[in-house]
Amino acid sequence: MEPRTCWQALTRTRFPLGSWPWRAAGYLASGGIVGAAVGLVYLVLGVFSLFVVGLPLLLLSGPALGGVERRRLRLVERDPAPDPHRVPTAPGLAAWLRVRAGEQATWRELAYGLLLATVLWPLDLLALAVGVGLPVALLGAPVRLAVDGQETKVVKAYLVTSYPEAFAAALLGAVLLVVLAYPLAAVAGARAALARALLTPREGDGGGAIGEVIASRARLVDAFEAERRRIERDLHDGAQQRLVALTMTLGLARLDAPAGGPLAEQLAKAHAEAGQVLTELRELIHGIHPQVLADYGLGPALVDAADRSAVPVDTDVELPRLPTSVESAGYFAVCEALANIGKHSGATRAAVTARHADGVLRLAVEDDGRGAADPARGSGLTGLADRIAVLDGTLTIMSPPGGPTVLRVEIPCPALPESSASSSPRTASSSGRG
Repeated sequence: MEPRTCWQALTRTRFPLGSWPWRAAGYLASGGIVGAAVGLVYLVLGVFSLFVVGLPLLLLSGPALGGVERRRLRLVERDPAPDPHRVPTAPGLAAWLRVRAGEQATWRELAYGLLLATVLWPLDLLALAVGVGLPVALLGAPVRLAVDGQETKVVKAYLVTSYPEAFAAALLGAVLLVVLAYPLAAVAGARAALARALLTPREGDGGGAIGEVIASRARLVDAFEAERRRIERDLHDGAQQRLVALTMTLGLARLDAPAGGPLAEQLAKAHAEAGQVLTELRELIHGIHPQVLADYGLGPALVDAADRSAVPVDTDVELPRLPTSVESAGYFAVCEALANIGKHSGATRAAVTARHADGVLRLAVEDDGRGAADPARGSGLTGLADRIAVLDGTLTIMSPPGGPTVLRVEIPCPALPESSASSSPRTASSSGRG
């Protein structure tokens, strides 16, 4: 397998003949150049900071340097270094500065910049001088002797007065060039490891590309829930009201039609069909986003779902109001579980438990059915598991043959403050119909 870093390349027998020694030397040489430039820039910005003007520029310099250093890591590491910064939610420099000032990654980049400007770049050049400069100076001894004439000094210390001595020095330089390639690459690898530790995302950052993906997924879920509620309102206030009006009109027309005639019979069929369509539309609206969930929250909505279940359900539910996307995901997970119990489990009774504690919503649905439930057989739970995963939650099913089957949902989320919760009761505990 092709080595991905300097550290891995050091263990290869062909290491001195490959490109990694030159990549390590290039990394250290460019580090010396960048470090000297950063030291000069920080000196200037430090003077300007006395007049406050340099503070925003100093803040800007950290992410800029971090971007350069993450690209420079490609010299000694084939894998790209991820960006630890979040994408600002609003346009403009002010929003960008607010986001950057609140990120740990920005201050780590500034700390790395100070370290690079004061300590690291001289060490880079020192390692380069010993690992490359010394062998090259020895290799050039014959050329120096030819240019200087009778004698020449190699590395400012070793006096060479004859060509045999010069070629011996050149041979020593060739050997050192190979031998010192190993410590040179080790130094470059250590420098790269330090840079990666300070300039790439950490678990506590809550940002970077991964954080942005998670945030964007959460925004998509919120947008999806808002669209569901809009469709529910449009159907409730539009199509449902028109169907109600149509059903009433057909009912009045039946009263005016001659009894027993073909017209009365056709109107009766149309009236019955309109009533059936209205019933199905109401069920559809309830399935899209039940009004009880929007008005009263997840607790009462779960009790309502248990009351409508084909299997008697005991409920033990005590919940505050939660974020809309969490309430919706939890509600439909329980509804899908209850529907599966009614269709496939052969259970005579089920139980729903719901609690919110330590910042986590925990739902459990248990039945006394035959067990051996398999989510892969198209039960609808796979899609729900994906939806819950978007909210950083988990859905687990324990269903041994013979039962019982237990479905558990856990979603981390905060409880909404009392001011934003409904004035209706937020707890519910009941026993389902027997």
